[in-house]
Amino acid sequence: MSKPDSKQLRVVAIGGGTGLSTLLRGLKRYVAAPGTKPLSPENCSNIPCLIRELSAIVTVTDDGGSSGRLREDLNMLPPGDVRNCMVALSEDEHMLSRLFQHRFASGDLQGHSFGNLFLAALTGITGDFAQAVQTSSQILATRGRIYPSTTSYATLAAQMDDGSLVYGETNITASKRSIVELMLEPADAGPLPESLEAIANADLITLGPGSLYTSLITNLLVRGIPEALAASKATRVYICNLMTQANESLGLTASQHIEKILDHAGAQIFDYALVNIAPLRRETIVQYAREGQEPIEADLERIRSLGVEPITGNFAHEGEVLRHSYEHVAETVLQLALKR
Repeated sequence: MSKPDSKQLRVVAIGGGTGLSTLLRGLKRYVAAPGTKPLSPENCSNIPCLIRELSAIVTVTDDGGSSGRLREDLNMLPPGDVRNCMVALSEDEHMLSRLFQHRFASGDLQGHSFGNLFLAALTGITGDFAQAVQTSSQILATRGRIYPSTTSYATLAAQMDDGSLVYGETNITASKRSIVELMLEPADAGPLPESLEAIANADLITLGPGSLYTSLITNLLVRGIPEALAASKATRVYICNLMTQANESLGLTASQHIEKILDHAGAQIFDYALVNIAPLRRETIVQYAREGQEPIEADLERIRSLGVEPITGNFAHEGEVLRHSYEHVAETVLQLALKR
């Protein structure tokens, strides 16, 4: 990537799950290390320090596993997705990843990860989950700010295609029915003012990749966030998933993913959509077919008809698991913002 005229961007990445933390690994390479000169190339892994401020807005509706237990036992927001983002943005990611992802195998702590307990302890000390996240980010010298999408103790509810209502993220994900509409209870759950400020000041905003409903749309149910995205003058990019997901997006094309998001947002919140068009290896397709998943159809003309310009390419990394190539995705979205 060629170095622009010292132009630096304010970037906001919205999502949850492994999709958001994967993207943050790519974006953080363009952020100067804490306490160093922002425009010093050696502080950005020998690439231009293109990002002035990096903010992540993270879903906090998980009610399963360690996060769900802490949510219920301590009446706190679930820390799992936030923990993953902290690790992704930290300076010493390898060691912290091992430490924060470590799960206790026995005793009363069985199933809990150290990172979740760390955030729970800081929440108890500060009395505020959002403050605990900021404090831990300072301790870990993260290259960005992390905000929970809401500080309300919120629960997901979904109306299914048979008219039934399912409550809780775990139950929604496990349901065999298709989701018609996702809701947040309380419906007036509000965001942190810092999140709205970051969106208002952003030059680039991304949504995705991640589970269509439980990682992406859930953020758009928070009061004020879709309105802020619609009003933003930033370059707004949807990063499309590589595969459909059973119980959330089975059979949906790329444009249908976008339609579901726009329907819940109630406004146009995208300028571009990053869509993988490179064929996947047969072994990968067979592996994911066992889980009822298949590559997402790139119906580009239908995407354009929604007022969104598709950006196509090979954005997949096929390892033991299929993930986005975070280096390529990060470079592509940054170039889009710089051109505008």
